[in-house]
Amino acid sequence: MQLGLSSEDLAFQAAARDLIGRTFPKGDPFDGGRAHEQRWHAAMAQLGWEINKWPVAFGGPGWSATQHFIWERETTAAGLPAQVGGMGMGMLAPILFAYGTPEQQARFLPDIRANRVRWCQGYSEPEAGSDLAALRTRAALDGDHYVIDGEKIWTSGAHQADWMFCLTRTSQEGKKQEGITFLLIDMRSPGVTVHPIVSIDGRHMFNRVTFEGVRTPAANRVGREGEGWTVAKGLLTHERTGQAYVSLSLSLLARLREAAASVPGANGRRLLDDPGFAGRLSLAAIELEALAMTELRTLSEVAMGEAPGAQSSMLKLKGTEIVQRMTEFFVECAGPYAAPWFPEVFGPPETVGPDWAQPEMVRYLEGRAASIAGGSDEIQRNIIAKHVLRL
Repeated sequence: MQLGLSSEDLAFQAAARDLIGRTFPKGDPFDGGRAHEQRWHAAMAQLGWEINKWPVAFGGPGWSATQHFIWERETTAAGLPAQVGGMGMGMLAPILFAYGTPEQQARFLPDIRANRVRWCQGYSEPEAGSDLAALRTRAALDGDHYVIDGEKIWTSGAHQADWMFCLTRTSQEGKKQEGITFLLIDMRSPGVTVHPIVSIDGRHMFNRVTFEGVRTPAANRVGREGEGWTVAKGLLTHERTGQAYVSLSLSLLARLREAAASVPGANGRRLLDDPGFAGRLSLAAIELEALAMTELRTLSEVAMGEAPGAQSSMLKLKGTEIVQRMTEFFVECAGPYAAPWFPEVFGPPETVGPDWAQPEMVRYLEGRAASIAGGSDEIQRNIIAKHVLRL
């Protein structure tokens, strides 16, 4: 995709590339580990870019929508995260901006900005996944503390998190969306137990978390008691806007073309030259272009202070579909070499077939969950039907 970049945007793009090149020069790629994460965070912090999505009022750099788009493109192409700090930086911080008290903002935002504290999200439960309003984890007010009992599941990163932002039920009265309260919970509190879940790609990322008489101060409630559903909806729109996967899909598309050019197809042709494969890949590329423009429009609206709304569901729905299709193309390219290998279980793999085949197979397996995580495709369609089509 080619953008008509202004001179200011071109200068920003050059600065972004310079920062990336200086921090992780060729031969020293980002490996996703904690040390490299901290190095990247420190480099961004020198320019005030570590909080690139935060509003100016809270110290953000005030980037335009185009600059955000450029940054996503450049960092993804380099194999770097667009920001460091995980769920605290990208999900909880916007909620604290909107609903947190000055005391909560002063207490939690500096640690989020400095990447000193890791957060996880306590939303889904065994009987309340996409139907989140059916959650049953109870929180009862006892003096100046809430006492929490229940469980959460599919909790990404809970085994590494210091804190959780959690939805709890404080009342059974009224509709199921009512009586839900948004709490912040210290994961070291007595009664919190994390149970690992190893996913199909062989990694330990998900967890089941149980609460038995866990106490958290009432001062850790974000928003009013019983209004957690309103807070949660605001958080989910930010989460789903970030799940369009445009930059990732663009990076995968470029690598796909390289891979398909190196794989033999039928009749002595390269796979990239096979009319059927090339046609399907071109169709995906066209849909990705349209998605990129939709994301850019949404980022522009957010930059002007508007909430993403139902557009976040459209981005999430289509973005998930496209990124899954990209991973399927890689499996097709890999052919007989598309066998899963789990380094955490079996150690480094022996090199059999193209170097990209095994990592992309792991990505394919991981990507199966994308159409469920953050709200299933069916839920996104319901939101679009209700709020866009007025059905």
